[in-house]
Amino acid sequence: MGHFSITQAGRSFLLVPESGSRKEDGLHIDFDFDMSQPACPVCSLNDVLDFPDHYECATCGHEWEREDNASDATRIVKDANGNVLADGDCVTLIKDLKLRGSSEVIKQGTKVRSIRLVDGDHEIDCKVDGVSMALKACFVKKA
Repeated sequence: MGHFSITQAGRSFLLVPESGSRKEDGLHIDFDFDMSQPACPVCSLNDVLDFPDHYECATCGHEWEREDNASDATRIVKDANGNVLADGDCVTLIKDLKLRGSSEVIKQGTKVRSIRLVDGDHEIDCKVDGVSMALKACFVKKA
């Protein structure tokens, strides 16, 4: 079997025998390099399937959202009554809440002023009686 050399021609490659043959005699291999698709965050391979709302790695099966969709989506946080909450709102607790790690209880009806919405399980960051804490939106109602 003879030796071959690979010559790049734009986005294509040409496999040419080194035995003095002409370029026209070579095998033309066309690769479609799409650099807009990211590598898989789990296995780092570029074997990625492109879906309208997400990517999927064909090698390991990992699925993840597109970056452009994740940045466009704004998170909507609703209180126990279904009202939309925003940064700086005042809310009221709808039930007694025990503080984790202590025996204290925050009573039902306690007003919390100027809340801040964050990502995660506990959507609200606030201060109650000078103590910073995180609350779930299902335990508050808009005041």
